[in-house]
Order: sequence, then C-alpha cells, then structure tokens
Amino acid sequence: MLGLPEGIRACLFDLDGVLTRTAVLHAAAWKEMFDAFLSLREGPGYRPFDPVADYDDYVNGLPRADGVRTFLASRGIDLAEGGAEDPAERETVYGLGTRKNALVLRMIKEHGVQAYPGSVRYVEAARDAGLRRAVVSSSANCLDVLVAAGIADLFEARIDGLVAAERGLPGKPAPDTFLAAVQALGVHAAQAAVFEDALAGMEAGRNGGFGCVVGVDRGGQADALRRHGGQVVVRDLSDLLD
Repeated sequence: MLGLPEGIRACLFDLDGVLTRTAVLHAAAWKEMFDAFLSLREGPGYRPFDPVADYDDYVNGLPRADGVRTFLASRGIDLAEGGAEDPAERETVYGLGTRKNALVLRMIKEHGVQAYPGSVRYVEAARDAGLRRAVVSSSANCLDVLVAAGIADLFEARIDGLVAAERGLPGKPAPDTFLAAVQALGVHAAQAAVFEDALAGMEAGRNGGFGCVVGVDRGGQADALRRHGGQVVVRDLSDLLD
C-alpha cells in the first residue's frame, strides 16, 4: 500500500522539498545572500549564484555553515570561519549563514508555508498503517515550519539543526541525524525508509544502511538521485500510493 519493502516499520522524512514547499524559498534566500556578497567581493562581471545548479550541488540538504563553505570553495573563495554567534554583517562563514537565515525567515513570514498535499496524504497513510514517523532536517527552523504548515502533529520525533547542534551530530551526507531518528523511534536502520530530495540526503540514507531510500524528484534530477543512493525515485510521495 505504501510502496515500501516488507519489514519497514518507520519513515524518516526530510522537510524542505519533501514535506513542504520551502525549498524554493531557501534557494531564493541563498541567491540573494550570495549574490550580494559576490557582487561586492568580485565586482562587475561576477557570476551569480544559480538557484538550481548551485543550490542542488552545494547547499541543498547541508547544515547552513557547511552550505556556505561548500559553495565558497566551488568559487575558490576562502573566508574566515567566525562563530555561531556572528551577526549578519560580519564577513565570515557563520556571518553569511546568519544573513541567509534572516532572509529565509523573512520570506517565510511574507509568503507562508505550504505542505505538499501528496506528502500529507502519504504521511497520514503511514500513520494509519501503524508506521513510526520522524522528520530529519538540517534546518534550525524545522519546528516553526512544521507548525506553520499545520503538520507538526503527524510526526513522533524531530531531529533538526537545533538537535544536531546540541548533540554534536554531523550533518548530511553523514547518516548520524537519520540514525538518531531511528533511535528515537525505537527501530533499527534496516527497518526504516528515508525520504529525501537532496543529493546529500540520498548519500546519508545509503551510508546509514537504511532499509529503503526514496528520492523525491522535484527538479528533474532523478538520475542524480539514483546515482547518490536512491533505490526508488518518484515525483511526489503520492505516487507511492497509486
């Protein structure tokens, strides 16, 4: 009924791009922040941040500071690390991350948050079938987004950017946040299915030995999702119900 292998007892869902339509807001916030930074640093003729290719290749699914580091490295830019308390005006890795977070929070406030109807149907079907359910996201704003989308009560556990920071868990593509979720739900990794739209998330599912890794292709990267560990790739989670 759920399109999953036998023996799966839990579902672990990424947030942005899988459950909610916030990935486009994140991509827009990254672009606004990086373009402003690059225009001042590189001057006329700078190459802007690509909200599709650069987003997918360098920041999607990663903890915020890792996304800053990875993208800047792709442009050959070395920036001081700074610290987690750096304000938005400080030109450090963490300062740029703070700028991006302020932008995405503004966009969420202006545009609101919508859940994908097909994802909501799928999570409800998983609940009705007796499967355990958790959200696993690198976002520090995960709970606020779930509440804004009206779907917080569908999940029994949440491992997000705040939890990862508190516990010192490395972000995706390391599997540690997903492994923390199965521990919270009382199941083994082999009994859990991972649902992701990011290449880093695919790798995390593959690296953790999970029972099934489902790629959600929202942007025409089905082949890449498979190469990075997706065993099943769908355009929407409702496809697994048909």
